[in-house]
Amino acid sequence: MIRLVALFFVTAWAALPLRAAEPDDGITHFTLNNGMEVVVIEDHRAPAVVHMVWYRAGSSDEPRGRSGIAHFLEHLLFKGTETLEPGEFSRVVAANGGTDNAFTSYDYTGYFQRVAADRLGLMMQMEADRMVNLRLTEEDIVTERDVIIEERNSRVENDPNALFREQRRAALYLNHPYGVPIIGWRHEMETLGMEDALSFYRQHYAPNNAILIVAGDVTPDEVRALAQTHYAPIPANPEILPRDRAQEPPQLGERRLVFRDPRVAQAYVMRSYLAPERDSGAQDTAAALTLLAELLGGGQTSALVQKLQFEQQVAVYASAFYSATSLDDTSFGLITVPAPGVTLEEAEAAMDAALAEFLSEGIDEAALARIKFQLKAQQIYARDNAQSRARRYGAALTAGLTVQDVQDWPEILQNVTSAQILAAAEQVFDRRSAVTGYLMGEETAQGGAGE
Repeated sequence: MIRLVALFFVTAWAALPLRAAEPDDGITHFTLNNGMEVVVIEDHRAPAVVHMVWYRAGSSDEPRGRSGIAHFLEHLLFKGTETLEPGEFSRVVAANGGTDNAFTSYDYTGYFQRVAADRLGLMMQMEADRMVNLRLTEEDIVTERDVIIEERNSRVENDPNALFREQRRAALYLNHPYGVPIIGWRHEMETLGMEDALSFYRQHYAPNNAILIVAGDVTPDEVRALAQTHYAPIPANPEILPRDRAQEPPQLGERRLVFRDPRVAQAYVMRSYLAPERDSGAQDTAAALTLLAELLGGGQTSALVQKLQFEQQVAVYASAFYSATSLDDTSFGLITVPAPGVTLEEAEAAMDAALAEFLSEGIDEAALARIKFQLKAQQIYARDNAQSRARRYGAALTAGLTVQDVQDWPEILQNVTSAQILAAAEQVFDRRSAVTGYLMGEETAQGGAGE
């Protein structure tokens, strides 16, 4: 009776006038004659604009043995061109009251500026320039290579959690380049040179391998006119081919990893499963896994948190996570941080028991309705951030999705059934395609969190 009452109130709450299933409005999509895709996201509440260029080239597109070259090239694009001195790009952005930066991931590299709307043409002019006119010196190579190595030192070598994450991914992906860190393996980073950078640049940086996303106080006609002026004259690169990556073979055995580091203050157990990603026109399974992660570990009322932290008090933290937007197979993860006096083995056993109980009891419909409503609200509030909306489209399109797929995603999430969630769980929770890792201090024998 209590569950029925709870379901009634959640259903009534979700029926309030928060319209989330409607498409993300104010979106225009077209393609220039040279193959460059353009997405315009209108938002006229402030006289500012976010200008982004995303390349379908990330760390997973690197040649073997040259890990880190995608991220290295991202740094080098802030050096000079035929018309800009080294560092001048960012100085011009700042002089015009804006900010700029860039980012590299497995499936993409992106460059962006946030400026006043009337400076958009200048941003396009400079970004189009460095798409084809990059000029490097050996001094640039040496200096920036030292920068990325120091970045690895600070972000990875000095963080046992980051080192543990690298080792887990390397174990999870037997053959796919997702097992190679975005920043690169240090011994390969140290050998990156001028020809590596220019070869990757020539191979991937072209309008027919790029997506222009403009979000903010603009109209589609304004963006189209500026794009025709600055980007359309750049010829397409006919040598750009569809992405053809090594794929995973059948995974036949669970891998287990113990990572010890004297700097670890809090031991924990984490398991990662190979999992399907969002595919264009077929996003149902990814939507089911998105909801599964929320049901298991998305908050204080989720199944693992309730069971492990509050009922059994064997954990101080528990969660589940899933990254849906990916060009190839992604991962679904579980993490449990043991309470003092609880070993990692005991924590893992409790996590597995809680997972088995969740699957055997079935989905709590009230909890599912509540999560769907929360996602609905998040999607509405996300429209207030032009840069977040731009990133959502950029990440999706570089992962093989379409504008329509992004538009359809909220409604697909709302329509997922309990049966679909359980079917997706059965598909993913196969220990033969999983890595279970223990992170612990060097002196910890069998992993009590307080030891």
